[in-house]
Amino acid sequence: MDYTETSKFLSLILRHKPEVIGISLDEHGWANVDELIEGMAKEYPIDKDILEQIVASDSKQRYSFNEDKTLIRANQGHSIMVDVELDELEPPEILWHGTGEKFEKSIDEQGLIPKSRLYVHLSSDIETATKVGQRHGKPVLYKVLSKKMYDDGYKYYLSKNGVWLTKQVPSSYLTKEE
Repeated sequence: MDYTETSKFLSLILRHKPEVIGISLDEHGWANVDELIEGMAKEYPIDKDILEQIVASDSKQRYSFNEDKTLIRANQGHSIMVDVELDELEPPEILWHGTGEKFEKSIDEQGLIPKSRLYVHLSSDIETATKVGQRHGKPVLYKVLSKKMYDDGYKYYLSKNGVWLTKQVPSSYLTKEE
């Protein structure tokens, strides 16, 4: 069974608009699973088994359950203020950011900013960054001097699904890959 549309709706609820189904997230982004299922069922037929299947099969590992599976949250990508309890970590020397050509001029001028999200999302390898960039058309890749940024006082976090997060990347720490 293909639950792509259900997963997209789940992402909308857990990252951006829980009020659409009449629920709220706690300060760490957790939603009550029973309330979530009840609210989503109005639009999409879903039960705990389907929800667990969506979480387990999501290739980007977007969601996490708590230990007893009574709560669920998105791992990152929120546009609403939540603290997903990320640990600050020292990043590798280089990280990558993939985007589309239409954002190139803005990034060259302003650096990377989170826009509607809480953090800038970075990849640890060029292949992943390329895939991300392809979602926006012809990919443009930026090399991020992440270790230098960290040494200069910028904070980095690693989400549960391996995406590196930081509040911003000034253009002085970026090199465009040609």
